[in-house]
Amino acid sequence: MKTFDLISMCFRNLFRRKMRTILTVLGVVIGTCAIIVTISLGLGMTKIQEDALAQMGDLTKIEIYNYGGGGGSGSSEAPVLDDKVLKQISELEGVEVATPLARADWSAMEFWVGEKFRFSGQVVGIYPEAMEKLGYQMKEGSYLTEGTGKKIPIVMGEQAAYNFYNVKKRDGWVYPYPDANGNIPDPYVDVMKDEITLRIGRQDEEKTKLVEYETQVQGVLVADFSKGWETQESIFMSIDDMNRMVAEYKKLNKIKESSNSSKGYENAVVKCSDIKYVESVESYISETLGLQTNSMESIRKPMQKQIQQQSMILGGLGLISLVVAAIGITNTMVMSIYERTREIGIMKVLGCEIPNIRAMFLTEAGIIGLLGGIVGTLVSFSISWVINNWEMIKMALGIMSDGSSGGFGMMGGMMGMGGGGQVSLIPPWLVLVAVLFGILIGLVSGFTPANRAVKISALEAIKHD
Repeated sequence: MKTFDLISMCFRNLFRRKMRTILTVLGVVIGTCAIIVTISLGLGMTKIQEDALAQMGDLTKIEIYNYGGGGGSGSSEAPVLDDKVLKQISELEGVEVATPLARADWSAMEFWVGEKFRFSGQVVGIYPEAMEKLGYQMKEGSYLTEGTGKKIPIVMGEQAAYNFYNVKKRDGWVYPYPDANGNIPDPYVDVMKDEITLRIGRQDEEKTKLVEYETQVQGVLVADFSKGWETQESIFMSIDDMNRMVAEYKKLNKIKESSNSSKGYENAVVKCSDIKYVESVESYISETLGLQTNSMESIRKPMQKQIQQQSMILGGLGLISLVVAAIGITNTMVMSIYERTREIGIMKVLGCEIPNIRAMFLTEAGIIGLLGGIVGTLVSFSISWVINNWEMIKMALGIMSDGSSGGFGMMGGMMGMGGGGQVSLIPPWLVLVAVLFGILIGLVSGFTPANRAVKISALEAIKHD
């Protein structure tokens, strides 16, 4: 039997009893809708949760602290966060970059424009290649590069220019706040044009020889607190340049390292290529290396677990609907076989092969599942649109947000939890899975009735009234 003939025959058989077929398909539609909408709500709420957390900080970033403490597993020594350890971390699966985020002693380096304007802020040392990978955006200029000589490359935070104050005035600050006319005053210094001199800090100006370096401002960052407050107020330089400047400062001022001083860097940052790697990387750093860590994973995981639990409960209800739909398909096919027993007998007498008879009934069941899956998906898109646009629909219908229109107020409150985001997300893969699952439900439900049909005796079937 040709495939086209098989399918056309199945459609004719199904629509002999239109109402029964429609009601059976409706059961699959309800079950499919329940599953799709439930999963879409889980996906939507997960996306909203991750977007909200992303505003608080980078979800793929792990901060490392080395303020002392025990060593890694089986080690009695304190961990050392140095370049060797950071290289080891950078080679882990899913790690995009691992860099120190070292903060120099406030007295170690001074930045001056002439003899009048002095920088009062934090200096941060970093691997130059890490800035772009950490997601820092440039407002002006280019990213940091390694120094090649006496000129020290630096990158400024967006508001770092306002940290230059006039040492000749009692209150020599310019604040980046609008005045009475709404205008924000310019800082004293244009960091991209003015010459900025780096001086090694002095504890005793009379006894310590002054050392100066020229700097090259390569760019200005866009302030982004999710990437760190440093992007607003600090000066960035290569970690090698910083270590060299700090070492020179200590040498000039005859500062000796104490035996209790911490080794390595106190702070570092690890950037993962995807959220899925954060947990394993953070676990390795804290448990194997014995370093203190912090990331958004400690907040994200419990929230995600709660959403998954809610989705599983709702998904269970949807699964029950599909089970009921499967029973409906089975019932429809059994009734169809009972009504068409004589037809089955005639088909056998005329020489129709057993596999073709089985294929006919399985195809009918599969078509019911396919129709239910397609219609259920279309209805799910409609439900998803209503959920995502509920506030707009309320406004169009004139429904007050104070709940004065009965149940609509509560419904609006639930659907408005997204805060403007999409509460319900239906990705393409979910549509495909839903349709295939509908077909699978149909085939599984029709398997037993189809086997029953092929076992009917031809002679008894012909005698059946």
